[in-house]
Formats: sequence, C-alpha cells, structure tokens
Amino acid sequence: MIKIVFAGSPDAARITLEGLFEAQSACDFQIAGVLSNPPTAKGRHKDLIPTPVAAYAAEKGIPVFTPEHLDGAAREAISPLGADLLVSFAYGHIFGPKFLALFPMGGINLHPSLLPKYRGCTPVPAAILNRDTETAVTVQSLSLKMDEGDILAQTHVDLNGTETTESLLNYSAEEGSRLICDLIKETAAGRKLPAGTPQSGEASYTGIITKDDAKIDWSEPASVIEAKIRAYYPEPGCWCMENGAPLRILEAKILEGQPGNEDAGKVLDFSKADGILVQTGNGLLAIRKLQRQGKNIMDYKSFMNGARNFLGTVLQ
Repeated sequence: MIKIVFAGSPDAARITLEGLFEAQSACDFQIAGVLSNPPTAKGRHKDLIPTPVAAYAAEKGIPVFTPEHLDGAAREAISPLGADLLVSFAYGHIFGPKFLALFPMGGINLHPSLLPKYRGCTPVPAAILNRDTETAVTVQSLSLKMDEGDILAQTHVDLNGTETTESLLNYSAEEGSRLICDLIKETAAGRKLPAGTPQSGEASYTGIITKDDAKIDWSEPASVIEAKIRAYYPEPGCWCMENGAPLRILEAKILEGQPGNEDAGKVLDFSKADGILVQTGNGLLAIRKLQRQGKNIMDYKSFMNGARNFLGTVLQ
C-alpha cells in the first residue's frame, strides 16, 4: 500500500484531503501525515486557529505537521512516516530537493488551471478576471520550479461566466481528489508514477491578491466590474466607498442593453427583480449582495429596506 503525505492549507485543500481520506481503501493508499501552515492568531483574544486542512486531519486522527520552514527539522519530523509520495494542493511553499528526496515516488501537485497558463498562487481568480471560456484541473509532477512539472492528469472545465472563485475552487478540489485517487490507483502496483506530458505553449503567471486589487473602479465597464466581483469572492471581497465608509459588493449582475447616462458610481434605481442599479463606465450593474462595515452581509432587498436614502449616492 502506498503511503502519502498531503500538503495543503486552505478550505479548498481540505475538500481534496477529505476526498482522499474517504477513498483510501478503494484506491489502495494510506494518508500517513498532513503538512500544513502553522496556526494563525485570530479574533479579539488572538486565539491560534489551525488551517482547515490541519483541523480536518486532526479530527480524523492523521498526524499533523505545521513547520514554519521546510528545513532540516521539518525533514526529520516527516522522515519517520516512511511515506512514498507527496501530494500537494495550495500549500504555499516550494519543495526543495532535500525534502522531495524523502519520497521515493516523488511528488504530485494539484493546480486548477490549463497549464502552463496561470502558474502561481491565484490561477482561479485570473481565469475569471479574464473571462476565459475554459480552464482545467491539472495534476502535475512536483518540480523544483513553480508549477513547471509534467502533466500527469487533466480535466478540462467549460466556464459559463457565473463562476466565483469559491465555486470554481471547490469544484477543482473535488475533481482533483478524483484525479489523484485514479492516478495513485493506477500506479500502486509498480509504485512508480507514469511519465507525464511536458507543458507546452506560452506560460503566464499569477501573484498574490491584495485588498487594493479588489477596489472597484466604477469608471470601468459593467462586464469588467462584475467579473472582478466574482473573482474576488469570498476573499478579499470587492469594495468601494460609500460616503467615506467601506462598502463590500459581493454579488452583482450585468443589465444588458442599459448604457445609462449618469456619472459612474451613481446609484440610479432599485429593481425588485434585478437589484440596486449602479451606473458604470459602460452599462448598468445590478448589485444583489452587499455589506456595510461592521454589519452582516445582506441581499439587496433587505439592504434597501433600511437604506431608503441610498438612491442617488455616488459610490467611489
């Protein structure tokens, strides 16, 4: 039976880990340990909160390792597990040659893009921002350079323009666990990964998303703003300023054939069918879910019930 170490941190990686955990017997492997980022201090009392991956692993009795760095001490901790294969998704660190040498079968990485397009840490928001019609869920061999490994398995995904980063990441995580399970099952007997297909085509790269990236520029077209809202949902969440205070815009839709003639950012009207209508640089955007600072997330109808003076406001 192949023994694996799973490396990951956010909730999407937790979904993949859950799929792998439930498929261990059917696919003839065992999760020997989990590698995740250290707990972070959150809340008023700065309580240390484990990553979603670490919390799930601890719940299932899987040994959890949360080193700050993948140094000699980390290697000494992982080595006694006797793992054959490293499986990674959204761990956030590049594995060095000494660490990879711990695994006789090497390592594989789940990456939600049509590699070599969108290498790096934010491929899903990039596909949504660029309004791509297709992306992929890819399993690649781990290489010493970021996302440059050979492609071992891949599922193409059609995009219809309604996806958010949350929904697309969750789908990629679920599909990725199936791809990884099938790959391990196929290679269990020989205990050797298949030769992959080298990546071909022009590579592009994605970087860390900041809060400033999610600031709405109402002079942009409605189509651009709407894509940005989906790309940055749920985090960091698109935002603008309302009378000097932050306002998060979490869901919206484009109103086709409505160019409008008012200043960009002006709240023009309220439609019970569509939402709160805001003028953009080209077209109207109907806001459907929003959140004032310190308040709960609200749908547009509930928001307008308590914000009758919102009409005419110029969002910035």
